[in-house]
Amino acid sequence: MDALSLPPDLARAVDDLADATGLRPEDIVRDAVRDRLRAEEARVLGEAERLAQAHADLLRRLGE
Repeated sequence: MDALSLPPDLARAVDDLADATGLRPEDIVRDAVRDRLRAEEARVLGEAERLAQAHADLLRRLGE
């Protein structure tokens, strides 16, 4: 993905944050996306572990 179009209010906020932190706007967006992906991965993994534990007996029997 080479370009991302943000609504004007978000683009302004990203530009302001980049200016305040000395980072490039692309770095701000990249870090935000990376943080979101990590959070979602953790949430999905937690749910998968919960389901596996709740259905451990069935999964064990299916694996036999």
